Amino acid sequence: MTDAISAIVIHPAIRGQESARAPNARLEEAVGLAAAINLKIVKAEVASVAHPRPATQIGVGKVEEIGHALDAISPRPELVIVDSALSPVQHRNLEKAWNAKVLDRTALILEIFGERAQTAEGRLQVDLAHLAYQRSRLVRSWTHLERQRGGAGFLGGPGERQIESDRRALDDQIVRLKKKLEDVRRTRTLQRAKRKKAPHPVIALVGYTNAGKSTLFNRMTKASVKAQDLLFATLDPTMRAIDLPSGVRAILSDTVGFISDLPTELVAAFRATLEEVLEADVIVHVRDVSHPDTDAQRSDVISVLRTLGIAEDDERPVIEALNKVDQLSDDELMDVRAIASVDRLNAEGALQRIPISATTGEGVKNLFDAIEGALTAAHETTALLLPAPFGAARAWLHQRTEVLNETASGVDLVVTTRLSKKAEGQFLKLFPSARLASEHAAALGGA
Repeated sequence: MTDAISAIVIHPAIRGQESARAPNARLEEAVGLAAAINLKIVKAEVASVAHPRPATQIGVGKVEEIGHALDAISPRPELVIVDSALSPVQHRNLEKAWNAKVLDRTALILEIFGERAQTAEGRLQVDLAHLAYQRSRLVRSWTHLERQRGGAGFLGGPGERQIESDRRALDDQIVRLKKKLEDVRRTRTLQRAKRKKAPHPVIALVGYTNAGKSTLFNRMTKASVKAQDLLFATLDPTMRAIDLPSGVRAILSDTVGFISDLPTELVAAFRATLEEVLEADVIVHVRDVSHPDTDAQRSDVISVLRTLGIAEDDERPVIEALNKVDQLSDDELMDVRAIASVDRLNAEGALQRIPISATTGEGVKNLFDAIEGALTAAHETTALLLPAPFGAARAWLHQRTEVLNETASGVDLVVTTRLSKKAEGQFLKLFPSARLASEHAAALGGA
């Protein structure tokens, strides 16, 4: 959408379905979602719903009230956004009652994703989600459902209804898109396999939309990924190599932001992208601690991670980057730092929380240290004997491990390094002439 379309936003606050967020906070988020696609919001309100109606979800009186509000605004808004999931029947009835286009929460998020996706993969994923959504809305989309048409061929013969033909056409498109996305998934699997052979550890940034992931990504990688104060500013995955304080090379991945009530169509369609999180060695959960709903946002992110298959007892380290501390008052900052300090005093393996500001850079060094500590927790100090010429083997160790010391042994070189057993095995396989220094010494002693 290029022109600013005027719209009103309604958040139905359904009794018995209260969440950790206040209705006004949910309404504010819906307005932010609308702003992400350049909609001009002329009215926003919370609609209390005691008993959801099958026909319209909200009550008859509220439907009429909103209709009068639309008529009272000049020029009349073209769009009504209902911040909840509407059934096809509810969708159709509300559009008829208000004589305006209606978008529910799922459609609004799909609209944002459709406008923002840049890569071929991202567009494929958006198209698939759109088709899955449209298929469920055929009953609303077509006004000629009773019209029958004839046709040639084995399919689409006389007596076939329009909706049946359209549904089959959508099914065919969905099958084609799924096949293309499966090719993307295979390509990503191969890319991950190559990275594992490198072996560069992968660090995934996750978090609620607009928590500051892309700003932190740019700070850590010195890149220029799009970073705006806007919901869903990042949709396509971005990966960059970074060097940790010890010089060890790692891969940092910026992922799409999560949101409460994430449409199921998007969880399925974007799984190929979010699989980067499943393969990550360390997960950095970026939180906006300046947001009044930061705890609720944290719960939503954890819920989406569970949906993706990251179980509660997953052994991979998770570090919480408590972002936007530059927007806190002195008292709030003191509280955040106290919480982080308590975590550091907990038993080994406890969740780490690091206060940071991706904008100013405050605390980012501490975050780097925490990431490296998580990656190297299982590393052991090992001395390796590199026979001459040892240039390639030495370069491999410097790029991928934490080299502590180097000592000449005649024409050979003894390198003392910290690395995982997996990396040690890969190194010895790549450079079969190299040996563990302890084994070499034992062999000389026995000779």
